[in-house]
Amino acid sequence: MATGLRPNTDGVSPPSLRFGYGTNGLADLRLDDALGLLADLGYDGVGLTLDHMHLDPLAPDLAARTRRVAHRLDALGLGVTVETGARYVLDPRRKHGPSLLDPDPDDRARRVDLLLRAVRVAADLGAHAVHCFSGIVPDGTDEDTAWKRLTEALTPVLDAAGTAGVPLAVEPEPGHLLATLADFHHLRRTLGDPGPLGLTLDLGHCQCLEPLPPADCVRDAAPWLRHVQIEDMRRGVHEHLPFGDGEMDFPPVLAALAATGYQGLTVVELPRHSHAGPHFAAHSLPFLRHAATQAAAFAAPAPASTSSVPAAPHGDPSATPEGSSTP
Repeated sequence: MATGLRPNTDGVSPPSLRFGYGTNGLADLRLDDALGLLADLGYDGVGLTLDHMHLDPLAPDLAARTRRVAHRLDALGLGVTVETGARYVLDPRRKHGPSLLDPDPDDRARRVDLLLRAVRVAADLGAHAVHCFSGIVPDGTDEDTAWKRLTEALTPVLDAAGTAGVPLAVEPEPGHLLATLADFHHLRRTLGDPGPLGLTLDLGHCQCLEPLPPADCVRDAAPWLRHVQIEDMRRGVHEHLPFGDGEMDFPPVLAALAATGYQGLTVVELPRHSHAGPHFAAHSLPFLRHAATQAAAFAAPAPASTSSVPAAPHGDPSATPEGSSTP
């Protein structure tokens, strides 16, 4: 496939990208083992999802456990961002529940408390951002009410993030109240464009439902970009896929991302593939590095190749790819 890029002849290369892998795609590993694996594979960092198996945010002695993780990250030379998308961390019966949009104010407060804990963890780890999302609009709730709940719930979290010096990076999530980049800008304007508010951009989501191509989404989002997630995806289908299984053309996207000067992690997001997490972690990084090399060639004065990025040998080593179809 053609990259759609033209070589840049100014001789200035964009900054190199830093790749990480999300622990929500390594849920069958102990956190210490997952971090060691990622360091051994050559990743620059980790997207750490706070969950019962990985730095449980609700268990006792959170501060002490966080300090141990911080020491481990430092010893391994891994950067970190803190993610809060664990499925059942607050309620064993409701995936991602309760949310910031729940009708019950006490339930909304539980989600706010989780985000406040995540901000403290992120500050103690030296994380570059805390990720979150809005949640699905509950049945019987009109959108105006949902937006009001979201802005009220995020206000104390943004205050805490500002005090801690860690940006809160809200992710547009398909099917949620805040589903698109346009929705993020609506939130930003409604809140008065607070400094601690940033954006998590999932590049696959851009492929899935944004009106602009992913590379254009990156350029438009650049001023607010605080965290990036990456995977393959098809147009109109919200399914996180291993690299090579979707429709993404990665060199143009990575070139656009590098050109923004983004300094955070770009984290592989394959939460439904934990059944073979080490396998996908091992094969994702070479794919991304190859794509990034092709992207960087377009900032160099020498003629650049337009050959396609080869699909990673990501075939599932297990008999049944159950991770790709689990809700």
